[in-house]
Amino acid sequence: MVGRPAGWATVAPVQLDLIADPVALTAALVDVPSVSGEEAALADAVAGALSAQAPHLKLQRSGDTVLARTELGRSQRVLLAGHLDTVPIADNLPSRAEDGVLYGCGTSDMKAGDAVFLHLAATVPEPVCDLTVVLYDCEEVEAARNGLGRIERDHADWLAADLAILGEPTDGDVEAGCQGTLRASVRTAGRRAHSARWWLGSNAIHAAGEVLYRLGGYQPRSVTIDGCTYREGMQAVRIGGGVAGNVVPDSCEVSVNFRFAPDRSLAEAQRHVREVFDGFDIEFTDGAPGALPGLDAPAAQSFLRSSGAAPVAKYGWTDVSRFVALGVPALNYGPGDPNLAHTREEHVHTARITECTDVLRRYLTTP
Repeated sequence: MVGRPAGWATVAPVQLDLIADPVALTAALVDVPSVSGEEAALADAVAGALSAQAPHLKLQRSGDTVLARTELGRSQRVLLAGHLDTVPIADNLPSRAEDGVLYGCGTSDMKAGDAVFLHLAATVPEPVCDLTVVLYDCEEVEAARNGLGRIERDHADWLAADLAILGEPTDGDVEAGCQGTLRASVRTAGRRAHSARWWLGSNAIHAAGEVLYRLGGYQPRSVTIDGCTYREGMQAVRIGGGVAGNVVPDSCEVSVNFRFAPDRSLAEAQRHVREVFDGFDIEFTDGAPGALPGLDAPAAQSFLRSSGAAPVAKYGWTDVSRFVALGVPALNYGPGDPNLAHTREEHVHTARITECTDVLRRYLTTP
């Protein structure tokens, strides 16, 4: 048995059976609430189950992130990563099963993926490649709290791999790379006046009409990289201005979200937004680069052969971007439907859980 960190609990408050059917394990994970920032109970349960049921793994705990890995001296290492947290519960706990569908908060995003990874970590003691599993906290909130960032700072060696697979919901598809994202505030200024004497002022909200006009006529790119087509998009997501019902407003702010293809850097995306809104005051409030598909990596090619799936582009930003920035090729692959993430009716088809488990087991055990 690999040594355990001092004080590691062998009995968790919640008992999880990692060896059993991953469908049942998914339900058990869902039934432990773990809204972002409140993952401790689930992290304790996961840590205790791994300690008791997977003695072949070396374990590490960092806050509410649980890490486990084999140390078999294989020539390649694959990392399976999933977040333990969910968005706030929407009257959709506890889980319930009905006609091959499991309902509940986090079923799709992404406790079904977590269950697949945990089950394989416990039941494949000698994979053909070394295996690392990282189950982390605070993915659904601001990036500064994301558990992967803490691991990168404190335990960077745990993130080294030849391929990272994130269990983000893809409905069983292989989604390569991800879009980049940035948010910008486009501001207009005017002169405040009484609305009855409007000609003494200058309406900043009216001036924002040009911002919306440019957005309405914007023609986004579609970019194909490694056979995956990424569709860009620039949208106004919020508009604010005005102080009272009888005052000509002297300021207005349009919040714009730009989703860009991974062939652009964040700096290039910012430069493009400045070009689109030339002449306006712009402040960038958030941003993260995308991730190129990385499908030419040998470990990625091997996974694609095991899955039998043709890769498609990932629409949206995921933590694959963090791994690609570290030089680790990364893919999104999980049993949930991304369109159901964060909804009241969130659910996962149990057949998808079984299918993803079988695909990954074949990948981890076939020379």
